[in-house]
Amino acid sequence: MIPPPPRVRQVELTTTFGSLLAGFGAGLSLIVAIGAQNAFVLRQGLRREHLAPIVAICIASDAVLIVAGVAGVGALIQAAPFALAVVRWAGAAFLLAYAVIAARRALNPGALSASGPHSSTTLTAAVTTAVALTWLNPHVYLDTVVLLGSLASGHGPDGRWPFAWGAVAGSTLWFCLLGFGAKFLAPVFARPGAWRVLDGGIAVLMTVLAVLLVVQ
Repeated sequence: MIPPPPRVRQVELTTTFGSLLAGFGAGLSLIVAIGAQNAFVLRQGLRREHLAPIVAICIASDAVLIVAGVAGVGALIQAAPFALAVVRWAGAAFLLAYAVIAARRALNPGALSASGPHSSTTLTAAVTTAVALTWLNPHVYLDTVVLLGSLASGHGPDGRWPFAWGAVAGSTLWFCLLGFGAKFLAPVFARPGAWRVLDGGIAVLMTVLAVLLVVQ
């Protein structure tokens, strides 16, 4: 077998790296949105309780869902291309709605704290809560399985898996920063202005993703 010319290999590497970066950015933009799961991780990080298993559960769950989404949407395209159009428009509508919600939060920011009972949480209770907040949340399936899977399909058969690994890397980075970096974030997010900046950025990213979803 004759190896491909250097220029072809360079183009392939550039395409793969571009898909990897796109997945990394898409994964971060969807996962960063502050919700019940992230609030729980941040709260446990502020309290420094059972943080390692909780972060590991969130990372592993996202990885499974992202891979399932990329694999499933690829099969869906071959079997029923029209279904992808429905998913894309529904996903775009959800992203725009989420952007509006994030924008409203940016206009009326609050402070997320680790308020609550000061008694320690057992490992079983913490793990059970993390699993429930991840797998019983319908939004997580739309974000990872449907939306990231749909975005990955736009990168073709050679680029969708680098896109998936990029999204998994983005998820891993986020949960590690959110959980283990919570002690440094506590003074920052005690100010409403920090949430205004974060939610404003989320609103912009969600809008851009919605447009890309429709265009692709």
